[in-house]
Amino acid sequence: MYKSEDEKNNGKHGPSRLKRAPIDSLKNNRASKSFKSDSVSAQDQSPMESQTASREESVRLQTKFFDVPCAQLAIDLLGKKLVRKSDSQMISGMIVETEAYLGLEDKAAHSYQGKRTERNEAMFMPPGTAYVYNIYGMYCCFNISSAGEGCAVLLRALEPLEGLEEMHEMRKKSPNKKLKDKDLTNGPAKLCQALKINKDKFNKIDLTSSDELWLENGEDIPQERIVQCPRIHIGYAEEWVEKPLRFYIKENPCVSVKYKG
Repeated sequence: MYKSEDEKNNGKHGPSRLKRAPIDSLKNNRASKSFKSDSVSAQDQSPMESQTASREESVRLQTKFFDVPCAQLAIDLLGKKLVRKSDSQMISGMIVETEAYLGLEDKAAHSYQGKRTERNEAMFMPPGTAYVYNIYGMYCCFNISSAGEGCAVLLRALEPLEGLEEMHEMRKKSPNKKLKDKDLTNGPAKLCQALKINKDKFNKIDLTSSDELWLENGEDIPQERIVQCPRIHIGYAEEWVEKPLRFYIKENPCVSVKYKG
């Protein structure tokens, strides 16, 4: 996780015993199912609301999905859809890259050694809670809490699916230059910009019940298509730098950084 200077200077702790685990031992063997949520009568809804309720009833992910060990959730999230309901339309993308942060023992986690503050409180909330924090004073990163004290998964990249025009508008750097679609959401801050995710609005929300931001079922990614490798931008984390806790879909063009090890 991206850290402020005071977090980078935390005291040292004993070495972790975490070892690399093969993906097949982490990946959850979930039975194929639909995750349903309550909805109001269609006759009381606008067309936009009716569309939202219909898709949520059949595919929305619920607490049971998120209530698993952090590394497992990081894998299971690959292929699932992150959906943002904006004022005008649906904006969504398929999750193609994640990182697991294992809580109290993880020197790269904001919750390392049990540190609990107003900023990282969402990491200690029930599985399926959004943890959104600011970096560099102007960007955001979006995480999801899992089972385990202080554990959360960082979403690093999406493959754009819906609302690409809106994404282009949100990510526009200059009126004369249009980004390639693959560059709209190929980074943690980029996906937050493209989907209009900010700390003030979405930090600590329950992703299983929010009507503006949620996750939907999607593609189940087979083991052979998943790359497991060290996380990036955590040079301060000592022996945890090399822990293989980043996961991404092999050969997907929207992944932020390909592993060259």
